[in-house]
Amino acid sequence: MFTIYREELEWAGRKLTLETGKIARQADGAVLATYGDTTVLATVVSAKEPKAGVDFFPLTVNYQEKAFAAGRIPGGYFKREGRPSERETLISRLIDRPIRPLFVDGYRNDTQVIVTVLSHDLINDTDVVSMVAASAALTLSGVPFMGPVGAASVGYINGALKLNPTIDEMKESSLELVVAGTADAVLMVESEAKELSEQTMLEAVMLGHSGFQPVIEAIIRLAEKAAKEPRDFQPADRSELEKAMLGVVEADLRAAYSITAKQQRYAAVDAAKAKVVAHFLPEGEENPAYTKQEIAEVFHELQAKVVRWNILDKGTRIDGRDVKTVRPIVAEAGILPRTHGSALFTRGETQALAVATLGTGDDEQFIDSLEGTYKERFLLHYNFPPYSVGETGRMGSPGRREIGHGKLAWRAVHPMLPPQHEFPYTIRVVSEITESNGSSSMATVCGTSLALMDAGVPLRAPVAGIAMGLILEGERFAVLSDILGDEDHLGDMDFKVAGTENGITSLQMDIKIAGITEEIMKVALEQAKGGRLHILGEMAKALSGARAELGEHAPRIEVITIPVDKIREVIGSGGKVIREIVEKTGAKIDIQDDGTIKVASASGTAIKAAINWIKSIASEPELNAIYDGTVVKTTDFGAFVNFFGAKDGLVHISQLAANRVNKVTDVVKEGDKVKVKLLGFDERGKVRLSMKAVDQATGEDLEKKAKAEGEAAAE
Repeated sequence: MFTIYREELEWAGRKLTLETGKIARQADGAVLATYGDTTVLATVVSAKEPKAGVDFFPLTVNYQEKAFAAGRIPGGYFKREGRPSERETLISRLIDRPIRPLFVDGYRNDTQVIVTVLSHDLINDTDVVSMVAASAALTLSGVPFMGPVGAASVGYINGALKLNPTIDEMKESSLELVVAGTADAVLMVESEAKELSEQTMLEAVMLGHSGFQPVIEAIIRLAEKAAKEPRDFQPADRSELEKAMLGVVEADLRAAYSITAKQQRYAAVDAAKAKVVAHFLPEGEENPAYTKQEIAEVFHELQAKVVRWNILDKGTRIDGRDVKTVRPIVAEAGILPRTHGSALFTRGETQALAVATLGTGDDEQFIDSLEGTYKERFLLHYNFPPYSVGETGRMGSPGRREIGHGKLAWRAVHPMLPPQHEFPYTIRVVSEITESNGSSSMATVCGTSLALMDAGVPLRAPVAGIAMGLILEGERFAVLSDILGDEDHLGDMDFKVAGTENGITSLQMDIKIAGITEEIMKVALEQAKGGRLHILGEMAKALSGARAELGEHAPRIEVITIPVDKIREVIGSGGKVIREIVEKTGAKIDIQDDGTIKVASASGTAIKAAINWIKSIASEPELNAIYDGTVVKTTDFGAFVNFFGAKDGLVHISQLAANRVNKVTDVVKEGDKVKVKLLGFDERGKVRLSMKAVDQATGEDLEKKAKAEGEAAAE
């Protein structure tokens, strides 16, 4: 019934199996990939006819995790998988980015790649094997895909690079990098690092590239046995139209791309386009030689060529800069009065408003994953409203772009955060992109760093980011620092590098051509370093380090530890005790299973009251210690004083004052604040206190003072 084809290889110490012919046979291509005991199914379906009226390649990539893969039932009220998680969205992007440039230009057929995680061994992560499976399925499908693509992960553990570390090994790694590419070149890089050098990052990328070559060879062997016949697709030859259009509009486009202001430049480009349409699609002509879509696509190609010619021939960019110059920067911190931390970072026509908020453990994000449910204390949310580019548009939940850009900035800043035991806050940063003309994600990195320092978060070092571009024509190339939106749109590479003055914390690369060489990557990394250091210098004019104190409106958190066997008493039956403490003191309280308790409030008095209350439950008062107390009841024989949380003790009438007291109310009355010394316990276990042993003004122990004075006089 089944004709099964399979390829197996030993890869980084584990077996990788690629199989086709048994599952999902109605798809154009389907591959079951297993690495260790992690198994994913990748399928490809591409429509037989091009999608009408589109001038782009309609590719959709969906990565989905099934809870059964790890023997789990989904959390939450509805016990089935719902909308894609952030991780699913990010891995969908990870698969999409290296395969999209390898489809033949002009292919317009609706194409969908679906990758489903069927089994997860909690040892081998699913991202790399999913990319490999998708590449294999595309290679078998017969669609015009110029692959295959390979992928690998790289870690840096104990001073050495390691190919495809396990999930547990990656926890000890100073680098988390995923690289994808063809047999000849690198196409995509995604990473987070702990201030590693440019040379180490380059070596990691090249290790990944060489490491996935056996996988590419295995996919080719599988395709030789099981691939479908290639589809008959030939891109349209539009060289004649391009030549004719150049004659009409080349001078206009060159003039347009010499205008430095974005909106004025766009207006000039639109005028050039209108001129082309009027020439090739004159009004009243029933059967023009070219369609409106053909005109638009060739015009876009000419835009790219004009920009590229100017850069390669003259070394001049759209806004008049040379290839290394960074646009003017204005960095400001503390611009919003009521927030915990804020910053406005402006670079040219790109601007990010970053706002930091500090919270407690109650504010941590619960994340339900195949590895189990865990909590995240650092949240970074990126928003890209349509007004930032002078447009109208739909406002709604974040899309893939917002999630991807936010995660890139998160990776850049995350390695520099203080450990939780030193700074026990939940941290949220929101980056609102208020203007955009190139690399708003890197502006988010810079703005986030400033906002966190403004909030008093003790970052290990400030972080800045820069976006690099590439123009490649044959053997000639130019690497561009701090690219504009048009240079990103019309160029060959988007290469984003973030880090401190000591090293790289994040690196992301996307290539729109068949890949780039090690030489180009080396040039880009070194040029990015110079740009990054320049930006850090401009940021330092606003704020060079974390403020010494938290913002006025930020909560304060103090941490105490109690015995584990006392946790139940602090919480109380059904949470009664802890609720009472919160209600009466106004502090927020977070209790961990190991006895660690975080007490938070904007009021120091509330924190002190809550801590004293908790200590009174979890510990016993100390003999001969002095406490602040409140008189709660008076009798003929003394006064009862609340002095240790809920604990009361008796100050006998003889212990009220140094002189003889005839009547208790002559000295104290209910509600008085007094200082008492714990003398001990009577035969019934009742607490005995003394006021006369304590200086009521200073809290000094008078018995200790008298003893010390006596010893001094004797000497």
